Amino acid sequence: MAAADAWRRAMSGAEQAVRAKALALLAGDAALAGLVHGVFDGVPPRASAPYVSVGGTEGRDWGTKDRAGREVQLTLVLNGVGESADGGAAARIEAAAGALRGAADGWTVVGTRVVRTRFTFARDGGWRRETIVRCRCLAG
Repeated sequence: MAAADAWRRAMSGAEQAVRAKALALLAGDAALAGLVHGVFDGVPPRASAPYVSVGGTEGRDWGTKDRAGREVQLTLVLNGVGESADGGAAARIEAAAGALRGAADGWTVVGTRVVRTRFTFARDGGWRRETIVRCRCLAG
């Protein structure tokens, strides 16, 4: 039973690893930094638009015959104001999504794919563009 509990705790680490890697990639992107006022983990208490936030993360069991793994869905959000969305920042976010492949804090992201984008307008003249990224991760 203790081994099963340890395995479950380790599996939830994939979500944290992917989230941390996404934050590091987005925060380290000089081109994106020139287009937005910041990159935040979750919704910031105060921020001037446009800004990027790493939203919800969901994990599911996934793996191969010989390796445990997780499928992680990550929401990357570009928040802005004005009449139109800045396509440059959105393109940088999608590029970061593709760059998530590779080592991530004890996990290996073996595949990434943007599975959905959603654009909405807010009443106050703001807008929000969500990019949902699926990452398939293997332990170790």
